[in-house]
Amino acid sequence: MRCLVRLSCRWGVTRNCAMPSELTAAVLLADRDAESGREIMAYLDGRGYSVEWVDDGEKAFNQLDTRHFDVLITGLHMRRGDGMRLMSVAKERNPEVCVVIIADHPDIELATEAMRQGAYDFQIRPVNLRKLEAVIQRGIAHQGLVLERHALSRRLDEQYGFANLVGNSRQMVKVYNAVRKAAPATMPVLIRGESGVGKDLIAFAIHNNSPRRDEPFVKLECSGVPEGRLEVDLFGSAQVLEVQRGRIEIADKGTLFIDEVGELNERQQKGVLRVIKQGRAQRLGDTRAMRVDVRVIAAASHALERDRTIEGLYDLFHAVMIDVPPLRERREDIPLLVHHFMRDASRVSGAPVAGISQNGLDLLMRYDWPGNVRELKNMVDGMVVMSSGNRPLDVKDIPEHIRQATGPRSMEIRIPMGATMEEVERAVIEETLKASGYKKEACATTLGIGLRTLYRKLKEYDIR
Repeated sequence: MRCLVRLSCRWGVTRNCAMPSELTAAVLLADRDAESGREIMAYLDGRGYSVEWVDDGEKAFNQLDTRHFDVLITGLHMRRGDGMRLMSVAKERNPEVCVVIIADHPDIELATEAMRQGAYDFQIRPVNLRKLEAVIQRGIAHQGLVLERHALSRRLDEQYGFANLVGNSRQMVKVYNAVRKAAPATMPVLIRGESGVGKDLIAFAIHNNSPRRDEPFVKLECSGVPEGRLEVDLFGSAQVLEVQRGRIEIADKGTLFIDEVGELNERQQKGVLRVIKQGRAQRLGDTRAMRVDVRVIAAASHALERDRTIEGLYDLFHAVMIDVPPLRERREDIPLLVHHFMRDASRVSGAPVAGISQNGLDLLMRYDWPGNVRELKNMVDGMVVMSSGNRPLDVKDIPEHIRQATGPRSMEIRIPMGATMEEVERAVIEETLKASGYKKEACATTLGIGLRTLYRKLKEYDIR
């Protein structure tokens, strides 16, 4: 979260930052009352806050568009805007922003509603400056606690395997939650998803969040391996000329990840089922079975076929399943992935990279990525290596086959005969907002209007 990083930079690592002289939190004050605004600004400025004061809604929206604020103090009624809408926009920019509403006596009910919608407090004019600062300190302290939780969560994720899972789309949040629920158990897990979506990373995250995290994580790739070789790789061999430990034996006390489990034949499936149910495995050519303690995680690009999967194993693998969406179904994660892969590629290759243009990102988000995350990573790696390093990557740096596959898309909006101009405008804004993935900046750019104008139109037509 942007606000957390900024607070961390300003406060350093000390914990006694609640003293007013040490606070440099950024405050946006939106108040039409000049006398009240000057008084609040002078008080907070003298207490060490960085305060921007505006006297109307449009100026306030412009400030939110151009910089970050930790605190918003706003009146309910302003020229060209209102405090409730301003609070909503501020929380879109910074969900942890400390909002204080300034209200007149007739607006107490509306101010109470603002509290229900996330404001920290409201004050009736004339403003009690000491109480105002106390509320701000509580809000900033809360942001500090959120920062600590965020940092702790990130350290745990980096330690236990979540750092390589990138994305904050609804689909990926479901995957993360499923990983956390499945990890502590001992049951087998089936991970389903197209080739290249990162099933192996999810399996590794399950292992590293489980009690077996300090034991081996062993992978067996089934696709394209000759049947005889696959059997030896899985179970090992006791033959005189080829004594070999199998993946099951190597994974003892840990986790065995079987990629493309649907490629196993009936005999191999029975061996895996025996490992899961009885904790026993047997090398090829050996008459004795050995005891093993292995958790099995399997992956498949397609649904397992019941008539090709032995009874018992099919049911076990379908008890705990995690479905991983293809990249084309979570396009909002593409910018995060691109920046993540750019940093990794730059570090590994030593090639400096100056970021990527918005036009480049927009093009990548239009591509369907048949090879999913793996294809995206390979493309970004190549772009970084071939970049000049002194300018951001752009459309011309993207491979030609992707540029050709992502030509301009036309969109048709049907307007019924007899519609009023207001109905036409509303329909165009709604459809453009939908087509831009509900990203207001992109919608405003497409429509050729300013962001503040778009916000006014959204409020005017009650578009959410």
